Amino acid sequence: MARAMRVKKPGGLDNLYLDAAPAPPPGKGEISVRIRASSLNYHDYLVVKGMIPAEEGRIPMSDGAGEVTAVGEGVREFAVGDRVISTFFPDWLSGTPTQAKLRAVPGDRTDGCAREEVTAPATSFTRAPKHMSFEEAATLPCAGLTAWRALIVEGGLKSGETVLVQGTGGVSIFALQIAKAAGATVIATSSSDAKIERLKALGADCTINYRTTPNWGAEAQKFTQGRGVDHVVEIGGAGTLTQSISACRIGGHISMIGVLAGFAGEVNTAMIMGKQIRLIGITVGAREHQEDMVRGMEATGLKPVLDKTFPLETLADAFRHEEGGTHFGKIVITI
Repeated sequence: MARAMRVKKPGGLDNLYLDAAPAPPPGKGEISVRIRASSLNYHDYLVVKGMIPAEEGRIPMSDGAGEVTAVGEGVREFAVGDRVISTFFPDWLSGTPTQAKLRAVPGDRTDGCAREEVTAPATSFTRAPKHMSFEEAATLPCAGLTAWRALIVEGGLKSGETVLVQGTGGVSIFALQIAKAAGATVIATSSSDAKIERLKALGADCTINYRTTPNWGAEAQKFTQGRGVDHVVEIGGAGTLTQSISACRIGGHISMIGVLAGFAGEVNTAMIMGKQIRLIGITVGAREHQEDMVRGMEATGLKPVLDKTFPLETLADAFRHEEGGTHFGKIVITI
C-alpha cells in the first residue's frame, strides 16, 4: 500500500503522521508518478507548523521528483518510465500570473509530494534534468525555479554583471550557481565564517559576514569600485532591503523573494527612486520557466548542493534540522 505523511490540525511537527494514500489510475490528460524524493522549503515548514492553514490530513511538500508509472488518455508529452519533477503552480503554465493560476499549490491547497504515489494532470509536471538524481531534481521546483526566474527571466542576467546573494539557503545557493554559470561575478553574504568558506568554494568572488559588517551594502559598493551591483536576490525582506538598495547600482534590479528578516519595516523609497531601481516580488514561476530552467541546467551541468537526506517517515526530524539553521543547501526527503 502506498504511503504518505499527513499533518493533523492545528499543525506542528509532532502532528505529522504516516498513513496509507494510494493514487487512482490516471484519467484523461493525467499521469501517475512514483515519487522518489522531495525537498524542504520554507513554505512547507509554514504549512506543517499550521502557519499556513491547510485541510485536516493534508499531505505536505510542494516539491517532488519521480518516474511516470502510467499515462492517461490523450497524454503525448510523457511515457511510462520518464523521469519528471512537479511544478509549484500546476495551473500557471505560461504568461502573466493571475490569482486563478496561483491557487493550487501542492502541499497547501492540494495534497503534495510527501507520498509514494501521485496521479495528477500531466501539465503538473515537467521532465527532470537528465544528469540529476531524483534527490537532486527534487530541489528544483521551488528553490531552483525561484532563483532562475529572479536572475534569468526577470533580471535578464548577462555575462559580466554582478549579483549579490544573501545567506546559504536553497534559493541563494542556486542563485550563486546560476550566476556563475552565466559568467557573472557574485557577492555572497553570511553570518558564519565556516559557511563563507563553502560559498567561496562554490565560486563566490566576494564574501561578507553581515554580523561583523552590518553595513554590507557599502562593502558591496566598495567591491564594485563604486558602481554598485546589477542584481540582488533579496531573501531577508524589510530587515535587509535597505542594505540591498545601498548595494545596487543606478538602474539595478532587486528580486524580493523572502521575508526572513521581517515582514515590515522602514524602506528608503527615496533611494529606490533616486537610483531608479527595479524592484519586483518573486513567487517561484510558471511551467514554461521550469522547462527553460531544465534545459539550462542540462546545458551547464549545474547540480544542486544537498545538505542532508531523511527518509519519508522522519519528515519531522528533517524540519527540526531545518529549524536548527546549520544546513547548507537543500534538505532532501527520500521516498
